[in-house]
Amino acid sequence: MTLWFVFALMTVAAIFAVLWPLGRGARPDNQGSEVAVYKDQLAEIERDLAAGLIALPEAEAARVEISRRLLAAAGSESGLVLTSSLKWRRAAAVLALVGLPLVAAAIYVPLGSPALRDFPLAQRERGAGSGMAQSLENLVVQVQQHLEKNPTDGRGWNVLAPVLERLGRFDEAVRAYRSSITYNGESAERRSDLGEAITAAASGVVTAEAKTEFERAHALNADDPKANYFLGLAAEQDGRKDDAANIWRALLAKAPADAPWRPLVQTSLARVGGGVTMPALSDETIAASKEMNDGDRNAMVRGMVERLATRLKQNGDDVEGWLRLVRAYLVMGDRDKAQAASTDARQAIAKDSERLRRLNEGLKTLGLDG
Repeated sequence: MTLWFVFALMTVAAIFAVLWPLGRGARPDNQGSEVAVYKDQLAEIERDLAAGLIALPEAEAARVEISRRLLAAAGSESGLVLTSSLKWRRAAAVLALVGLPLVAAAIYVPLGSPALRDFPLAQRERGAGSGMAQSLENLVVQVQQHLEKNPTDGRGWNVLAPVLERLGRFDEAVRAYRSSITYNGESAERRSDLGEAITAAASGVVTAEAKTEFERAHALNADDPKANYFLGLAAEQDGRKDDAANIWRALLAKAPADAPWRPLVQTSLARVGGGVTMPALSDETIAASKEMNDGDRNAMVRGMVERLATRLKQNGDDVEGWLRLVRAYLVMGDRDKAQAASTDARQAIAKDSERLRRLNEGLKTLGLDG
């Protein structure tokens, strides 16, 4: 009831805002009208007559003509203004009193409701998400109906499998990927997609079945990033962290600098202790780095890498230092610098066969055995 009272007050206020200027008396405003022009002309005749610029007979004739025009214009304007003004003010008042409430009610009744509950933003977002999920579900139904009639349509299985995986229907996705391989032929991508679906169905565990698929993908394409990543994950889950680190380092070494999966592999590498190994940091440096933003922290890391490179150029006997430097460049995506550092390292220890052997083995592990 209170809400309707508020609405009534708002309506009255709106009507009052319209009627207030209509009810005020009209102020004469002859500035710029014909009447004002003729009055100015009469005054100008008087000034010219007083200054001797015009003869008396001519002044009298002009006065008569202008006065006649002045009377005609004054009568015409007053009648028009009064009639027109009164007519339009009455029409505006009626429209404000009757039309405004009717228009407001006509709009509010079909569109609004004071009893309607709030619709929180989170619920709206869920609604949008559910709408997208519903559209995917509809797509799945359509493709499944098509595949029931055309089970050998490999393209249909290619479409269906990733959609099922996105919807979290992993067991069905596994069957769809298998059918895709059956009717499209195997490829590294299809084998690794199948292995990923099997892993997802096992809640992220790389099972023996999934590992077999990744190994088949690796055999078809040794550089397949998905297969290599999950083979590293399988090694980590088996407790072979060094093997996992080696696999992921080699993957990063061959990866483009803008590869979208590079951050995932870097995070996984750091998780198994295979991240970039830097010179020992002081407690003050560690404390300061925690307060830095990502850009400053990356700049600090690059500065440390460059200092390590400078030290190794002055004393190149440190095999582990060279390997740390090469690994750092690879993780940061600077493959050219990593290649140059490996060349400098070989030249620095070329006369020491044992150190050269250790260096070559380490570089091979990092994917730089050329």
